[in-house]
Amino acid sequence: MADALQDARDDTLATFECFAQAGMDAPVNVPMLPTVNPPLWELGHIAWFAEWYVLREAQSSAPVAAQRASLLTKGDDWFDANTVPHRARWTLGLPGAGALKTYCHEVLDRVLDKLDKLNRSADDDAALYPYRLALAYEDQRGEALAQMLQTLGVILPPRLAERTIPAWAQGEIRFPGGTIELGSKRDAGFVFDNEKWAHACYVPSFSMDSTLVNNAQYSDFIADGGYQHPQFWSAAGRQWLMQQCRSAPRDWLRDGKRWRCERFGRHFALPLDEPVRHVSLYEAQAYCMWAGRRLPSEAEWEFAALSGHAALRWGDLWEWTCSPFEPYPGFSADGYREYSEPHFMTHQVLRGASFATPLRMRSPKFRNFHAPERNDMFAGFRTCAL
Repeated sequence: MADALQDARDDTLATFECFAQAGMDAPVNVPMLPTVNPPLWELGHIAWFAEWYVLREAQSSAPVAAQRASLLTKGDDWFDANTVPHRARWTLGLPGAGALKTYCHEVLDRVLDKLDKLNRSADDDAALYPYRLALAYEDQRGEALAQMLQTLGVILPPRLAERTIPAWAQGEIRFPGGTIELGSKRDAGFVFDNEKWAHACYVPSFSMDSTLVNNAQYSDFIADGGYQHPQFWSAAGRQWLMQQCRSAPRDWLRDGKRWRCERFGRHFALPLDEPVRHVSLYEAQAYCMWAGRRLPSEAEWEFAALSGHAALRWGDLWEWTCSPFEPYPGFSADGYREYSEPHFMTHQVLRGASFATPLRMRSPKFRNFHAPERNDMFAGFRTCAL
């Protein structure tokens, strides 16, 4: 646990340095976009979250839940995401990068010292819960920072630049169906509240792509007028399309009869055999309608992922499903109250992981979720049929 916490903080600081080298270490130099936070604010917020739950022993995310004061005089006023509106994060008068890096180091040192003094005979899951929560949150914010690198056209840190998505043979797998347990068991250790708890779910037989839809397949959809024919799009998708004035995924650039793409501030020929990325739910649904297919449900996706089928490839990009984000039976919110409940029925489930997801966060049980219009994530999709 100590090594993982240190590793996550090292990754956070390394990613922040990419923004700093691009001149984006001050909020004034960062465009105000709905899917972006000032990297300086993110840096302080990540450390504040660990301080809140581990050092200050807060039992919930309620503003009065912490038992101790922040190490920063205005820590709560600056970094509590529940009380600091998104637009305000550009005008808070934050400390400089040097001061917030010092804060990050101080918080982590105290967290590791407290971890080292834990009573080894205590209930491990209960005692380790705040540490596991802080680690999982920092890993998630780390991936969000990587997404911001793409959005703002900033180069990747070496640890991510070295990760590539290989080409995989296209195919289809037939699954017999059956009953699985959706959700996590009570003895699974740390889980987020939307995975609670395991319950039986019957999955009818189905066929699913062995890999994600790739750029070549998606370009066929575009060439066939996929973005121009309204019959492929849902009502919400058509409205989104009109607002976006889009005729291709957000990182695609037309170059005569060919396509180029923009990745982390660099332009190059679109790799046709790579999975298509940065597509919204609406784009994934439209492709499926055009292809006479559909998105898998999250139960089908989990059934396939747990099958151990050698041809099934997942973990390169998050994958849209056809399942709205809703609670499992008997759901109750954990101390981090805003994690799941406010997003039920307005967001959509994604499963899997991406190349930017730390290995320790990858699980076939994990439920990611985003608004249907989001297309800045490292997300793609595969198709399914009965």
